Amino acid sequence: MRYLIASGQVESRVVAPVPWFPLKGERFGHYGTLAKVPRRETRNGIDVTHPRYLVLPRVGMNVTPYTLAHAAKREIGRILDSGYDFDAIDAHYFYPDGVAAVMLGKYFKKPVVITARGTDINLIPQFARPRQLILDAARDADGIITVCKALKDEMVGLGVAPDNITPLRNGVDLERFAPIDRAAARAAVGLAPGRFTLLSVGLLDPRKAHDLIIRALPQLPDVDLLIAGIGPEKNNLERLARELNVQDRVKLLGSVPQTELKTYYNAADTLVLASSREGWANVLLESMACGTPVVASNVWGTPEVVAAPAAGVLMPQRTPEGLVAALGQLRANYPAHSATRRYAEDFGWQPTTQGQIDLFHSILARKAA
Repeated sequence: MRYLIASGQVESRVVAPVPWFPLKGERFGHYGTLAKVPRRETRNGIDVTHPRYLVLPRVGMNVTPYTLAHAAKREIGRILDSGYDFDAIDAHYFYPDGVAAVMLGKYFKKPVVITARGTDINLIPQFARPRQLILDAARDADGIITVCKALKDEMVGLGVAPDNITPLRNGVDLERFAPIDRAAARAAVGLAPGRFTLLSVGLLDPRKAHDLIIRALPQLPDVDLLIAGIGPEKNNLERLARELNVQDRVKLLGSVPQTELKTYYNAADTLVLASSREGWANVLLESMACGTPVVASNVWGTPEVVAAPAAGVLMPQRTPEGLVAALGQLRANYPAHSATRRYAEDFGWQPTTQGQIDLFHSILARKAA
């Protein structure tokens, strides 16, 4: 959104509903954290509101699009009453957000564009009712964006018309993520000299498969691992490291602000992404933009990102042994950090931003006609 607005051709308000929960605090888990989200904020000069919507136990997955749309409808009505009209609704993540956006588009008589990002298409359609709602929303949406070609192919396989789907990859902020002095970065995060260091970034949950990397460490005695992220798997990951007697080589960093990630990307020798599912993983390009090559599982949009030796290596299998093999291949032909950075420079935001603007103009022209 920042890049769209910076183009001078777009202005926007953001309505980002969050689930309602009565109690604040991390001891109440994910919902306790969401309860602390402010009702209104400004991010990067963009006005953002966070109306609350109801998530019902047991049946929540099937009805959440309706409660989300209800909460957003009131907020959008207030925005319109304030004198800010808009041309289109730009929704991200197909379920429940995209489904709710189509309901809102019908109510406010505005065209809707939905961006599919990964799990919303490669996992959620396994459930019957969400799958039907996704297909209904895809049929009624005025435009669909996918962050990689693999997600478009999956949507077509689900029965969505291909002509209404436009792949527009994620970009990377080439200014925020850039090379810095690597020795200084290593010293800043306290890395031991001479030790080959892996970095894994992402939510600590099974889908991100941080455990797979830990399981590979007994076969990699000269390798250390940093894990940046928070989530429910923290205790399990620490227990696994102890069981494999690699706890001295694994460091869980907790939550790392995006502004500080650059230092870790520059300090590490390789970013590892072992996920079972990804649309277009931002961490891959962020690492490459800092000059650090990657080793990644060969899933969904990842082969579209890791597509040259300068970028890194894809695992032959998503197993500890596959990671060991891929890492051996990378270390045997380790690319120059400058080459990895040059590769990432082809993935700036400008082409994607222009693709979004062109799609919006096309939809509005079609509606006007």
